Amino acid sequence: MILFGISLATMLLFGFPFMVTLLGSLILYLFVYMPDFAPRMIVTMVQQVIAGVTPPALVCVPMFILSASIITSGESAKRLIHMLKVFVGHLPGGLPITTNASCTLFGAVSGSTQATVAAIGGTMRPMLLEAGYKSSFTLGLIINSSDIAFLIPPSIGFIVYGVATSTSIGMLFLAGILPGLMILVMFSIYCYAYSKIKKIPTLPRADWSERVRALRRGMPVMGFPVIIVGGIYMGILSPTEAAAASVLYALFLETVIYKSLTFDRIVDAFLQTGVITGVVFILVGAGQAFSFLIGFLQLPAQLLPPLFGTDPSVLWVMTIIVVVYFVACMFVDPIVAIFILSPIFQPYVVSAGVDPILLGTLVVLQAAIGSATPPFGCDIFTAQLIFRRPYLEVIGHALPFLLMLMLATVILIAFPQIALWLPNMAMGGS
Repeated sequence: MILFGISLATMLLFGFPFMVTLLGSLILYLFVYMPDFAPRMIVTMVQQVIAGVTPPALVCVPMFILSASIITSGESAKRLIHMLKVFVGHLPGGLPITTNASCTLFGAVSGSTQATVAAIGGTMRPMLLEAGYKSSFTLGLIINSSDIAFLIPPSIGFIVYGVATSTSIGMLFLAGILPGLMILVMFSIYCYAYSKIKKIPTLPRADWSERVRALRRGMPVMGFPVIIVGGIYMGILSPTEAAAASVLYALFLETVIYKSLTFDRIVDAFLQTGVITGVVFILVGAGQAFSFLIGFLQLPAQLLPPLFGTDPSVLWVMTIIVVVYFVACMFVDPIVAIFILSPIFQPYVVSAGVDPILLGTLVVLQAAIGSATPPFGCDIFTAQLIFRRPYLEVIGHALPFLLMLMLATVILIAFPQIALWLPNMAMGGS
């Protein structure tokens, strides 16, 4: 696999899209090391790519992306931010706390870290800079707060993990809520302390008439978590049905209530959804093909037994998996990492008796952390593209948030009921 690694690294350095580097490196490996079987294996790999994107559960991915595209094109994100700002803006760290909370709530619509960086960061960063926060702090805050969106349903990470491991996507959605809120509290405490220490001026306190107006304007946005989380928790909607309902609600909200979308902007949202969905599905298909290849070469059987041992404990299995996912997502797209690694680790997960819902929560959290961590976290480059800032400035304030996210991982391992309580309640308290 050395040639594969060299090819992958070289193509990434030359700026090829990751889906091209992954599939191109696979094809090169086949023709160099398996020339007699390469033509037939290419056909098999194409079949695996198609198989990777055919599970019915993936139908909800483009619908959640479409829902996020519609509200990003409209007024929902701005009204959500204003509603939160009038309630906490006068506190020390009020604007960063607004950013954290906005990313969390926007995650209940988009399920994507990159979409959250674009939608919330584009509005909040100028406000933070004007208030006196350093540029590197604002970038670190926006990138890492978007990690919370990856834990809040409808998380694309949970959908991909559920498909890869045949785990209930609805239960995974519920498992991500309390850990996401825990990280929101941790980030908010840090922002409060940072602002007090740096003596950042606070905003004037909004009066109650302004707060009532902001609530009236922004509360319809809260219909998304009610539809998605409430529908799944109460057993009224499946994840796919919740995705379809979120699209209908987004269209109703932006065209009827807010009247913010024209026909052309709706068409643009659909076109944008097609492009993003194509990229996501190609990554999923490439991940499936790569997972098939390493299984065909029996690499897991050679590499994993010495790592896990003959009778691994639950704690050891979770620790190894957490570390591997964290490192992998620092270098590759989280969707690919989840799709490739999850089936590899699944036998050890089953044999050690690890709760698949808890493990899914930890895996998606590591994917979120890795996507915001140098050197190649995808959210870093998203922020570079959106805010036009140099790489070192974007990662300049990453460490405090990274340490808090690592602490959150340790807390989840030590107290698994944080993730499991809501799924257990949904199953009747079992």
